[in-house]
Amino acid sequence: MRARRGFTLIEIMMVTAVIAILASLAIMKFGDAKRNAYISAMKSDLSGMALTAESVYSVERTYANVKAPVPTNGITLTFAPSGEAWTATATHEFLPGLLCTLTTDPTAGVPVTSAPYCH
Repeated sequence: MRARRGFTLIEIMMVTAVIAILASLAIMKFGDAKRNAYISAMKSDLSGMALTAESVYSVERTYANVKAPVPTNGITLTFAPSGEAWTATATHEFLPGLLCTLTTDPTAGVPVTSAPYCH
């Protein structure tokens, strides 16, 4: 009986296929983690903006002088005062089409929430 040396072509192909499947699953999970991190950064920046707005309002009794704080890299923040209410939005350059909103204005067309709402 001859001693077997090395692997057959079928064995090598099967191992390669299993590794490819596992790698594709890992890449998909990594992509979801990045997206969730971008969304968390937008929500965090909006919460910071809310603190800034309310701090200014407690001193000046108006939202007119509120300036958007410096956002995290890749995020664009906007602040729109409207009388005694305001709406803040955040977008991220790597998540086109996703908008996170935080508002105290019921006429803004988005739910009034204490946490940012992404849609």
